[in-house]
Order: sequence, then C-alpha cells, then structure tokens
Amino acid sequence: MSVLLVEDDESIAIVITAALEAEGFAVTRCDSVATRDRLLAAHRYGALVTDVMLTDGDGIETLGTVRALHPAMPIIILSAQNTLDTAVRASDTGAFEYFPKPFDIDELARTVRQAVGSGSSVSSEETEPAPQGLPLVGRSAPMQAVYRMITRVLRNDLTVLILGESGTGKELVAEAIHQLGDRRDGPFVAVNTAAIPVELIESELFGHEKGAFTGAVARHIGKFEQAAGGTLFLDEIGDMPMQAQTRLLRALQSGSIRRVGGRDEVTIDARIVSATNKDLEPLIAAGQFREDLYYRINVVPIHLPPLRERPDDIEALARHFLALAAGEGLPRRQLLPEAALLLTRQPWRGNVRELRNFIYRLALLARDDVIDIAAIDVLLEGAMRGEGSAHAPDGSELAVAVVDWLRAKRPPDGAVYDTALAAFERPLLGWVLGQTGGNQLRAAQMLGINRNTLRKRLSDLGIEAEAFTRR
Repeated sequence: MSVLLVEDDESIAIVITAALEAEGFAVTRCDSVATRDRLLAAHRYGALVTDVMLTDGDGIETLGTVRALHPAMPIIILSAQNTLDTAVRASDTGAFEYFPKPFDIDELARTVRQAVGSGSSVSSEETEPAPQGLPLVGRSAPMQAVYRMITRVLRNDLTVLILGESGTGKELVAEAIHQLGDRRDGPFVAVNTAAIPVELIESELFGHEKGAFTGAVARHIGKFEQAAGGTLFLDEIGDMPMQAQTRLLRALQSGSIRRVGGRDEVTIDARIVSATNKDLEPLIAAGQFREDLYYRINVVPIHLPPLRERPDDIEALARHFLALAAGEGLPRRQLLPEAALLLTRQPWRGNVRELRNFIYRLALLARDDVIDIAAIDVLLEGAMRGEGSAHAPDGSELAVAVVDWLRAKRPPDGAVYDTALAAFERPLLGWVLGQTGGNQLRAAQMLGINRNTLRKRLSDLGIEAEAFTRR
C-alpha cells in the first residue's frame, strides 16, 4: 500500500519515510501543496500524511482539493503550530488523526496502518470553521493531550468529566467543548454544585413549581431547562449531596427531569460536562459518591494537568495575562526573558488561577513598563508575607502613581473616579483576601463593609476568593 507524505522539513521527512517503509508502505514524498495536488491527480494513495505549514500554502486550508480528488482517503495531519485552534481545524477536516510535533514516530506508523485499514475516515457532511480566540493557552505535551481529547468530543454529545486540581482551568475546557462543538449556538450554563445549599440544589438543577415548598411563589426553571440546546456544566460534582446525585442519575438514565413539586416529565436537551478537583474513586469506596453516577458522567475523561507539570507554558500564560490586563485598563507591560524564566521556577500551587492573579498585581504595581527580575522579586517577597508589595510606597507616593497612571490612560470625563477606584480596588481586595486566607466574612470585617457588598465587588472584578485559600 502506498502513502503520500507531504513534509518540507527534510530531516523529519526522512525519519517518517523510514518508519513507514519499515511497516511495509511504499512512500512517495513531496514538500509543497502544488506537487501534492499534481501527484494526487495522477495516482491513488492509501493515505495522506501532511504537514500544515508548507512552502506554498497551508496544508489544512488546501485540503478541499484533496477531498475533491479522493473523498475517502484517510488524512493524517502533522503540525508544529501546537494550539487548540490547529487541533480543531484538523478535526473539522475529518482528519483520521492529528499529531502535534514532536510526536512518537512509532505511534505515527501504527496510526497510518490503522488509517489504511479503515478505508475511510470522512463524513459526507460539510464542516464549518470553529470559532477563534478561546482562552486556552499552552503548547506543552500535556496540553496537546488535552487538545486532542477536546477535538474527539466536539461532534458528539458524550458526557465528559474534566479532572484537575483547583485553578487549572476546568471551566475553560468546558467552554471550549461548548464553543467549538455542534451546540455552540445554544446556551452554556455553569453551576457550581458545591456552592448551592443542600436544600436548594434540586430546585436549582431541576426547577420547581409554584407552591412546591414554602417560598416557592412562582415556577422556577432549573439549570437543565436553561441549558436546552446547549451545554450544562456541573462544576465540583464531587461535592454534590447524595440525594441530588440520585436525582441526577435518574435524569441521565431517563433523559428527562421533573421539576420539584411537578408531575410532567421534561425531556433533557443539553450536553452534560462535569468537573471535579477530587479523586472520585475513594469517595465511591467511602459511600460518598454513587458508583453508577460515576460511570454515567465519566464516559470521556479529560485530565487537565497542574501548572507544575507544564512549566513550558508559564511564559506564554504570563504574556497572555499581561495582554488581558492591558485590555482591562491596567498599564501595558513588557516581560523580559529573564523575568519569564524566574516565573517558570515558582511552584504556583494555585495553578493558572494563582499565576493570573499574580500577573494582574504585577501589571498594576510594577514601577516600570518593562518587567525585570527585580520587579517580580518584590512581589514574590511580598506574597510570602501576605502583602501586595515588599516595598510599598507611602500614601503620597501611591497617590502620585495613580494620578500618573490616569494621566496616561486618559479616561473620559465623568469616568475618572470610577476608573481610579476600579484600578485601586483589585489589589486592595487581593491583599485583604491574602491576609484572611480567602475568608470573605473576615475580609469584609477588615474592610468595614457588608459581606454581600464584598461578594458583589469580587464578582464584578472577577476575583475568586478560593484562590487565596491557604494550603
């Protein structure tokens, strides 16, 4: 059986050719889109193995010609552009497999063998391009595994369980599955099952009828119905009460729900994606989580790595967060390479969430537009003492710094006070939460404000108190 290999890196092409020939394939090599199309017009191949970035074009964008010539030929895509966008673009072509570089050459050879044996990998349906700009950052090998798993679940409604430590970005993965999948036009409804009081969780998930219980003065539509046509994300499902677990299992088994106090069955039309930072198997053994529910929600597991297992991504994440901070009105900063290296050597026990909060503080408090090792050291030393800065200026210096920043930002008339307040409030609340270990009641007492007021400000500013919980 013959294989067409399109690869413009001579050394990689030689290695792939040797591996495929050892598997018994006759390999034809070329290094451009034009030569590929000429060969495909004249010959039939068992499979196509192609790089993305070629000398005269994009190996993915030009696959329309390949499909027109050989609609059933399996295609395997290789790419050094190891982003989720590339993985999704490859998946949307109906490719048999996608390999980010560097890859395991033996695995590639086995995959080509499987592809040739399958005969066809392409759906007759047209695919449309996926949305761009999702906030999943990283090209490390662990993140490549995550991207590949995401692409495998985009065109189906299988239940997904996202596993990972707090702060790793589990909700971002759930959002990616929704926004890149076939339900992207529907709602994405997220619910933290650990944050809902036990007595209210069934009403929140399944809704209730008027008069179902004291205080039920009107019909309430639950999260399942709110997510109709879209995705329901059940975060921290390991903390769900047993009674609610039983109701959830019944809903997943039957494909329908019943509102609290209601008689009618309502058909479920939502994809279910769950997440947890706990190991569910010990909870099952302890009788705290239903085993049958575990198998229902864990059809496709996606393991999200902690930041310590993907240090190669820290610099990219830091630069990404600096850009986000600038877009939100904080000073625009440039990160020097040696400063980025220092960031990669930190433990980041709070994972990506902790890194994000640190970078935002850095964007606000750094004295220069260029961030060097000294600027990071100042904040790291202050963080060890639970402070925002190791050498904080006095009140007058701080006021001058704020005025200088406002002068550069030039907020419109009528917005100066609110702009300055928002810029000052974020590090202030971060410092107080750091002092209280994330305890919102104590933080509100320190600030001298109502706890509900604090909660609203944290929500408005996108600050998660859990990120400051002492470990």
